[in-house]
Amino acid sequence: MSNTHILHRSLRQTPPVATHGSGVWIQDSAGRSYIDGSGGAAVSCLGHNHPDVLAAMHAQIDAISYAHTSFFTTEVAERLADRLVADAPAGTSHVYFVSGGSEAIEAALKMARQYFVEIGQPQRRHIVARRQSYHGNTLGALAVGGNAWRRAQFAPLLIEVSHVSPCYAYRDQLPGESDDQYTDRLAAELEQTFQSLGPSSVLAFVAEPVVGATAGAVPAVAGYFRKMRAVCDRHGVLLIADEVMCGMGRTGTLYAVEQEGVTPDLITIAKGLGGGFQPIGAVMVQRHIVEAMRAGSGFFQHGHTYLGHAVACAAALAVQEVIRRDHLLMRVREQGEGLMQRLHAALGGHPHVGDIRGRGLFLGVELVADRGSKAVFDPALSLHAKVKREAMARGLMVYPMGGTIDGRQGDHILIAPPFIISDDELDQLTARLHGAIDAAIAG
Repeated sequence: MSNTHILHRSLRQTPPVATHGSGVWIQDSAGRSYIDGSGGAAVSCLGHNHPDVLAAMHAQIDAISYAHTSFFTTEVAERLADRLVADAPAGTSHVYFVSGGSEAIEAALKMARQYFVEIGQPQRRHIVARRQSYHGNTLGALAVGGNAWRRAQFAPLLIEVSHVSPCYAYRDQLPGESDDQYTDRLAAELEQTFQSLGPSSVLAFVAEPVVGATAGAVPAVAGYFRKMRAVCDRHGVLLIADEVMCGMGRTGTLYAVEQEGVTPDLITIAKGLGGGFQPIGAVMVQRHIVEAMRAGSGFFQHGHTYLGHAVACAAALAVQEVIRRDHLLMRVREQGEGLMQRLHAALGGHPHVGDIRGRGLFLGVELVADRGSKAVFDPALSLHAKVKREAMARGLMVYPMGGTIDGRQGDHILIAPPFIISDDELDQLTARLHGAIDAAIAG
């Protein structure tokens, strides 16, 4: 397909044409098969063409596909909200449905702002987030994110956001520094940032419980989120957990933040919510925020055309029901442990693998020029792009990225296969990845 009218991600090459999907496999028009080792972008949690999800979508299409939320709600949207709230952190009372992760972040930011207006604190306007984070590609979400490369050319259009250090132990924890000392240092930095902005003017702190594509499945050090929550509570600042990529079972619990011992005020979810069968995202909202709006203006001043889309809600409800029925959270933990063991066996001693990290079926491999010094490959090599190309040539989809450390230096590979992946497919994934890394470095 040399001729295309689609504005593809690359204007220099057209990607293969996907024609079929089944389980963890995708086939293209040339008949080549690929293991979906990244779930697209950590989306396809049930793999492709799951019959139960397709049946639910067909049934909803036969009933009603779309009803605008300024006029109607739908039974399927109500059932999905009930399901999500029942499984959410304590105090979660409502769900706001959108069409994807960037929309979820935008909605959460506006909710946070409106909450403070409603309770008589309109001076709160500053948002604090972290470097080497990613929160979406719309202008508000891009401003909050700390992905330097994605932000650079659009910087003049972005709202001002303060960025603090990530919790990135492999690179930033000092020699001899305990986890407690490291997290104390990060909490002190957040406190100092609030103080410099004026604590009563800070709206929210936004963070991914496990950092996704920008840094490659970087989990927080134990105790980090409890300390950041404490700093936020001290100054009345909202905590927004961005679980668009790491949530909905990807790390082994339905909400990634369950493993951190804290309750955020707002949680954004998307990707694994609907498993790629339809575009959908959501904001999980704590009761005190909803009650402030109810007692004040009586509505959330926001909206999109496809809020609560009936077919998207039907797909997401089916995805969540399959995860529960088939005990897939346990499977994520088991297969995630199996994948971690395989990666360590194959790559743990590799001269150019510096770190293997993550939780559940959300893992990252950081590539280095030298293991001892953690020196990076020359960014001009675009090693991550070579790894992607070599992996595709071997019938494997993974999610490599560059700029791991500061937006320019560093290369990593994100691995996020469907929850249903078998042991044999984990073996194939690991072998193909190993081959791709070696070929990319040799090339």
